[in-house]
Amino acid sequence: MKSINRTISISLRVIKQITNDPRSTALIIIAPLIVTSLIGFSFIGQKEILNKITPALLGVIVFFFSFLVTGVSFLRERIEGTLERLLLLPVKKVNVITGYLFGFLILTTVQTLIVLTYIIFVFDQSYNNISQVLVILMLVTTTSVSLGIFVSTFARNEFQVIQFIPLIILPQIFLSGIFIPVNEMPQVLQLISEILPLKHAVFSLSQIMLHGKTLNNILPQLFALLGFASVCLVAGMATIKNRS
Repeated sequence: MKSINRTISISLRVIKQITNDPRSTALIIIAPLIVTSLIGFSFIGQKEILNKITPALLGVIVFFFSFLVTGVSFLRERIEGTLERLLLLPVKKVNVITGYLFGFLILTTVQTLIVLTYIIFVFDQSYNNISQVLVILMLVTTTSVSLGIFVSTFARNEFQVIQFIPLIILPQIFLSGIFIPVNEMPQVLQLISEILPLKHAVFSLSQIMLHGKTLNNILPQLFALLGFASVCLVAGMATIKNRS
């Protein structure tokens, strides 16, 4: 019970600290809506095209901004010495990292709900199985948050977190099937795309939102997302241990 209470306390502290920072709040709420608006209104007169690209748009925006919020915020915790002070307390490292994970997840889940609601009502999009879409987006968020924690351990400032975007995020966007169907890519790129979480996220969302599939039809993709999140989280914990 003490372990759970400590994890909850860390999560609440993370949420309070981030919500008190105007820059982080803007990154969570305003920035995703601006990007969504720019892309969405570009196709406002072509509803069929907008309907087809919405799953990919939703997956990319949620993945990108969850990664960015987590990476920058976790880096600040390290720079300010907050993380190190927590690790010196009689608290298990797994509780500390889990506390951060849950804190970031709550914030990015709010972000996800805002973006999804905005797309549905502002762009007049109608999809079935919204509850299953939310399940997928939760997995996407968990994956990107875990990746953000892991990547931020290698950065010394916020600019370096941004520098990881061309290396980690952009290749995933190009290989996720948004621009070219994955099965039309060279065999090597198809194999690479299989280990990239965004490819599985976009495929899962498209199957649910456009083709009427259910979670039972995309179990391999869901397990792939969960596996990637687990690997990143374990790797992040190991990296923090070495650098501490």
